[in-house]
Amino acid sequence: MSKEMLSALTTLEEEKGIKKEVVVEAIEQAMTAAYKKQYGQSQSVEVIFDDKKGDFQIYTVREVVDEVFDSRLEISLDDALKINPHYEIGDKIRFEEKPKDFARTAAGAAKQVIMQKMREEERTIIYNEYSRYENEIMTGTVERFDNRFIFVNLGKIEAQLSKRDQIPGEKYEAHDRINVYVYKVEMTSKGTQVFVSRSHPELLKRLFEKEIPEVYDGTVEIMGIAREAGDRAKVVVRSNKENVDAIGTIVGVGGSRIQSVVKELHGENMDIIEWDEDPAVLIANSLKPASVEQVILNPETPRQAIVVVPDDQLSLAIGKRGQNVRLAAHVTNHKLDIKSSSDYEKYLAEQADQVIEEVEEVEELVGDVQGDELAVVEETIVTDSDEIEEFKAEEVEAEEAIEDFDEEVLD
Repeated sequence: MSKEMLSALTTLEEEKGIKKEVVVEAIEQAMTAAYKKQYGQSQSVEVIFDDKKGDFQIYTVREVVDEVFDSRLEISLDDALKINPHYEIGDKIRFEEKPKDFARTAAGAAKQVIMQKMREEERTIIYNEYSRYENEIMTGTVERFDNRFIFVNLGKIEAQLSKRDQIPGEKYEAHDRINVYVYKVEMTSKGTQVFVSRSHPELLKRLFEKEIPEVYDGTVEIMGIAREAGDRAKVVVRSNKENVDAIGTIVGVGGSRIQSVVKELHGENMDIIEWDEDPAVLIANSLKPASVEQVILNPETPRQAIVVVPDDQLSLAIGKRGQNVRLAAHVTNHKLDIKSSSDYEKYLAEQADQVIEEVEEVEELVGDVQGDELAVVEETIVTDSDEIEEFKAEEVEAEEAIEDFDEEVLD
């Protein structure tokens, strides 16, 4: 058994990538469980693998005690001293067991546990291998189809390409080689599952990195991507070197560089946009090919802008089914209100009329308030005058009373 066991362990490690230590541990656990089941759950058992011989030895462990209550777990001090005069109470003694009827039971239990351990280890290996490619691009082969997914062979695993992640209108045949973006790798009860996409914006970024060295090394940086897969995309780029033209580097001479990416995505249109720190300039750039007269930003309404374009550019700025402005809004992270020049003049006039109405309402309100306040003042003045007259009358009456009193005293 020794040579066969060592050979099997070596084969598993070389071909399956499963470490020998993992398999040995699984066998030890299986044989321990099988022995306890056959000879009693309370049995204290150790299974140890001899790496040199390739054999497993089974040992029962007993504690040295004064009085034995369970011979499967304990040994008396007198018996222990016969084995070795140095044993003391509390020591543990191992006894090698060689049960004749245990081999078949142990083999069956060991096989079951080993296979389970191997499946778990293979899942872990595959997960660790493919989780490294999460958020990266991989090349795979279309393997098979069902109602929900296209399964793409990535080597040791089939990745799932859902309908949502496919490019609309793109057709796939068995054995087609395609580039996919790995956006999620997860471990499940069924094993490792890899989810890939052809419609994800990051696929476009990874393709540029693959095809254009300046993007890969960071000389030209992709600042944002908005994409409607299979139709059109807007890519914002900037140069990190003064003498490098970001747009020219992406497009290449005669469009040679960008065409390789367009071809990979079966003709998806690309708008390459120059980055600018000024949001107004960036918004104007993002709406190309339409020309922009002005971009109005209001600090009180952040991430919102009014964009004024010539009358004949309105439909171009908005785009077919609103696609151009929708992609521009997404890539600039602004809510965009597109207005033609004439519409904007009307808008300004309406705003002015509204302001005038509000001013008139305020003036009217102020007039009403002032009128009310004047009435209160006049009423206060009248009231005060009446009180003064009453006071004067009372003063006269008091003087007359004093005079009458003086006359009485003199008499």
